[in-house]
Amino acid sequence: MAYRESFYRYLMTLRDPDSKSEISQFANNAQHDMTFPKQEQDYEKLSDYLELNGSYLASMSVFDEAYRMYEDKMAY
Repeated sequence: MAYRESFYRYLMTLRDPDSKSEISQFANNAQHDMTFPKQEQDYEKLSDYLELNGSYLASMSVFDEAYRMYEDKMAY
């Protein structure tokens, strides 16, 4: 089985303090979330965490879009 990086590690590649994109803002904010599940890959576990703890996330649809991008990247 090929190595698959965690969602958090992928998300950190999308950080950009100068960007106004919602995904970049999500990544910027997640970087400062000390309890973010940094090793997690599972959509449901990440979604549950963010629903309870992701007050910095504008909308869960931002997470959904970022996770789709993550899945596309990990498919290679």
